[in-house]
Amino acid sequence: MSYTIALVEDDQMLRANYSQALEREGYNVVSYANRPEAAIAFTQKLPDMAILDIMLLDEKEGGFELCRQLRQLSPTIPIIFLTARDSDLDRVSGLRLGAWDYLTKNTTTLDFLPVRISSLFKMVESLQGTPNMQEQVLSSGELSINEERKQVFWKEKQLKLTLTEYWLLLALARRPGHVKSHEQLMESANVVVTNNAITAHIRRIRDKFLELDPEFDSIRTEYGMGYRWQA
Repeated sequence: MSYTIALVEDDQMLRANYSQALEREGYNVVSYANRPEAAIAFTQKLPDMAILDIMLLDEKEGGFELCRQLRQLSPTIPIIFLTARDSDLDRVSGLRLGAWDYLTKNTTTLDFLPVRISSLFKMVESLQGTPNMQEQVLSSGELSINEERKQVFWKEKQLKLTLTEYWLLLALARRPGHVKSHEQLMESANVVVTNNAITAHIRRIRDKFLELDPEFDSIRTEYGMGYRWQA
């Protein structure tokens, strides 16, 4: 299957270089130089993945706004920020908006980018379960996780999680009462991010539970150690 990747980058040379690198790997690449152009295109047809710069022409946070718009159109489309902004605050902001990854231009080579994208697409493909396969369901208190369909239910109501959030929750729920460190959670979610980014993901997961149940308190923070699921 040939995936289509949308690249939103205002620098013409970088846009061309990234596009060529991804096309060499067999991807279809559609590129945009600004947020309005990309936003209009996304309402007409969604790509399989979006790679966004944050600063787009005169919009200092155009990529963040575009991420919000994309998340309204699809809660699951993989979104990567590829930007020159390397502060932890920006990284946490991007992940809180629902991005799957946050890469910086000064450390992301044209060789690494396709490898990371391939890894994320493999995670997407894991969502495609075989209908006749016996489904495995993990239950812990009011929590129910269908591992074949990658669906999460709390008190019989479904949570809409990104795939990264799903892997983090599953890692916690598989061993109730056991503390998972930031490093262990990174490994479970197949991401390499800062501790602050893991914290941001956990906060988003909690917020989604709280939207369904204001009394939710099953994800416990163990300061200096990590997090645990308490059924």
